[in-house]
Amino acid sequence: MIIDRPPAKLRRQLQRRPGCRATVDEELYDVDVLRQILLILHIVGIASLLGGFLTQMSALRAGDGRIVPAMTHGALTMLVTGLALVGVVQAGLDKDVDNAKIGTKLVILLAILLLVWGNRAADRVSSKVLGAIGLLTVANIAIAVMWT
Repeated sequence: MIIDRPPAKLRRQLQRRPGCRATVDEELYDVDVLRQILLILHIVGIASLLGGFLTQMSALRAGDGRIVPAMTHGALTMLVTGLALVGVVQAGLDKDVDNAKIGTKLVILLAILLLVWGNRAADRVSSKVLGAIGLLTVANIAIAVMWT
């Protein structure tokens, strides 16, 4: 939901009229901007995680794959921004979120984090671990897009 802010001239005219309040709640606008910034950072996090996985696709076939830092940072970014998004939407915008969807996405992300964090220092990671990370990442994206 995008809230259009009225031009400054219109806001001043509305404030000058006795008994007339501005039609846009400034705090609501600021919270929506914060939500949009967090959403952009969340998408950057998932792009980093998926991009890190895709860079290891050729090594996956050879059995020489590894966990790159982009995967670790992307997963952690997703966790922090995802939790912040839920808090902003529920508290700041006073809207309900689908708790089942958020819980499912959180469980999948925690599984990804366990796989990534546990294998980040290893020189080689099995193709099953890398495949699981990629599959869970795509599943998380699919849930975000398709679950309405």
